[in-house]
Amino acid sequence: MLISSRDMETRPLRADARHNRTRLLDTARDVFVELGSRAPLDEIARRAGTGIGTLYRHFPDRQALQHAVVLDALQRTAEEARAALDQERDPFRALVRYMHRVLDIRIAAVIPALFSDIDLEEPQMRQVRYEGSAVLDDLVAAAHRAGTLRKDVTSADIGLLTVRLSRPLPGPFPRQQNDELAHRHLDLLVEGLRPRPGRPVAISGPAMTMSELQRLTVTDREAASSTARRTRGKSSDERAPQGDMAAEKRRSSPR
Repeated sequence: MLISSRDMETRPLRADARHNRTRLLDTARDVFVELGSRAPLDEIARRAGTGIGTLYRHFPDRQALQHAVVLDALQRTAEEARAALDQERDPFRALVRYMHRVLDIRIAAVIPALFSDIDLEEPQMRQVRYEGSAVLDDLVAAAHRAGTLRKDVTSADIGLLTVRLSRPLPGPFPRQQNDELAHRHLDLLVEGLRPRPGRPVAISGPAMTMSELQRLTVTDREAASSTARRTRGKSSDERAPQGDMAAEKRRSSPR
């Protein structure tokens, strides 16, 4: 009987197994961002420095791996928001720290890459999403109360800014340079978030709340999933012999 990824998450793991699982999650995130949701699982295992058998011991199938990658990114993002809120005395500094951490976690890059393959309304996913959104609302509200964040900047604005900055740049940008530029451009944008007494500048476009953004995200995901099911043929996992999961497991087993 296959063990689900979520069941495995609740079981205590040895230190080496925890290390392998963390490395697989980080690598899978980066490979999915780079190659898309149908990226070969053996490529993820190769880049993580593990065998394909180790990958399947932690994540029995592609769906379980994708679920775990997104859930891990959501949990880490929520943890970073709480840490910034608790540890920084300056609310604006806490918000900026949070935004930089979000770029490092790459949550705003991996969710779009897996958008049509994951269920953001699955109970565990939904709970973590809304917990993270609530803490972000607290960060924004604290900066508003301190007078260090423009009153017309919303939590959804902060979330969408990180999405725009998290997407890899087109062209031959090495990963490290792309990441460094994202942080540089965030530093440039941060100055636009501060209020300018005596020099008000109106912001064009609609001001969305986080709840409006989340409802829109769910609606778009459902539409994308419907389109993908109609247009996508068999995935590489279903094609024999190269993508067949059973074949990959047999190749990884000792003879």
